[in-house]
Amino acid sequence: MAIAPPDNGIPSDPAQPRNGFDRFFEISARGSTMSREVRGGLATFFTMAYIVVLNPLILGGAADGDGKKLSIPALAAATALVAGLMTILMGVVGRFPMALAAGLGVNALVAFEIAPQMTWADAMGLVVIEGVLIAILVLTGLRTAVFRSVPTQLKTAIGVGIGLFLTIIGLVDAGFVRRVPDAANSTVPVGLGINGKIVSWPMLVFVVGLLVTLVLVVRRVRGAILIGILASTVLAIIVEAVAKVGPSFVDGKPNPEGWSLNVPKLPERLVDIPDLSLLGNFNVLGSWSRAGWLIPLMFVFTLLITDFFDTMGTMVAIGQEGDMLDEQGTPPRAKEILLVDSIAAAAGGAASVSSNTSYIESASGVAEGARTGVANLVTGALFLLAMFLAPLSTVVPFEAASTALVVVGFLMMTAVRTIDWTDYEIAIPAFLTITLMPFTYSISNGIGAGIISYVVLKLAKGKAREIHPLLYAVAVLFVLYFLRGPIESAVM
Repeated sequence: MAIAPPDNGIPSDPAQPRNGFDRFFEISARGSTMSREVRGGLATFFTMAYIVVLNPLILGGAADGDGKKLSIPALAAATALVAGLMTILMGVVGRFPMALAAGLGVNALVAFEIAPQMTWADAMGLVVIEGVLIAILVLTGLRTAVFRSVPTQLKTAIGVGIGLFLTIIGLVDAGFVRRVPDAANSTVPVGLGINGKIVSWPMLVFVVGLLVTLVLVVRRVRGAILIGILASTVLAIIVEAVAKVGPSFVDGKPNPEGWSLNVPKLPERLVDIPDLSLLGNFNVLGSWSRAGWLIPLMFVFTLLITDFFDTMGTMVAIGQEGDMLDEQGTPPRAKEILLVDSIAAAAGGAASVSSNTSYIESASGVAEGARTGVANLVTGALFLLAMFLAPLSTVVPFEAASTALVVVGFLMMTAVRTIDWTDYEIAIPAFLTITLMPFTYSISNGIGAGIISYVVLKLAKGKAREIHPLLYAVAVLFVLYFLRGPIESAVM
């Protein structure tokens, strides 16, 4: 007589949901566990927490057309607030392990190109308009349709390119790769460390942390990336306490051997009351009356193209890293993911912290095992805590967090093997996509080059029917995007 297995309350099939929470977020269905999601959420936060410090420095360092500057403490609080809320919203609605925060590159565009020609409220109003327009494109199905029109192997190339982009971000942020001081008169634009040498304590911390993380990854240690970040941070705190390295800038003067952005030492106080005075400080129509119609229109177009395709690339890369894409290279709940991203863009403008967008650093959480929106709940909660614990969020230096970016870059690079390099019609666009992302420091530039070259090569081979009709329109938009400088000069 067969003996029934004991009922311990756990389904025999690991893919079966254990409770309503599991069922909603599809934790078991995606082969994940709560511990993996928590680790992934922690790893993602630590690799992108720098934005709470960096975004205020970028936006707060520029003046608008009236010479006014935004408060850095208020920017820090609003940056953490919007990042936390939008990341949680992505977790609940998109149920995808992709965190959001103020977009780098976009914030520089807002600070140094848009705001000087109008007021800060007007500039943020343009960001709100851009977010609303993207939301409309999502709701009408156009944004999802454009995403599906991109060939699968080109989507793979986008993920690989972002992996290299992450790697160079990590190497540069850690100071391991730097611009050669006299780059204009040198055949080598960048080099290793300082004058080709590893001569600073922060760089040594990065190297040691990277090697430790790689060893843990090779040995298949759970939480390898998160352990690497924490171990590197502890080492950095000890080094700073003993060597007194200091920041990379002291009294406005560069200190090449200093820490990048964050100095790893325990703050005098852990809790601070957030300043939320910037919330709602935007004007949708002010820029059009002050700067005319053409300047705001070009700025909205630039923001639209950047956000539109950066998110598409990031979504593919994260889905690819977590093996969450279908046969067409599309992640689950793509429309919901894109809708939340568009809402985040508008929310960033409404809070005066620039457009919020998806962060490729989320791939570090996926590498730790995150597969669902639960990881976002962890990351988002930590961002909300960062509003009150802003001093503590500055403890982890770039040199410690960057180890994760380099390791994740390697993991994402492995997908390059699935591209058919013998078929030049897809191999050349894939090559341009992969190389231009890190070399131009832009995801959108890489995607644009790949799509334009794909359309041109297919037409040259007489294979126009193989091109999705939407790709023609996308290619034309990217041509306008790349030529926006000459167009502005000719019209204005």
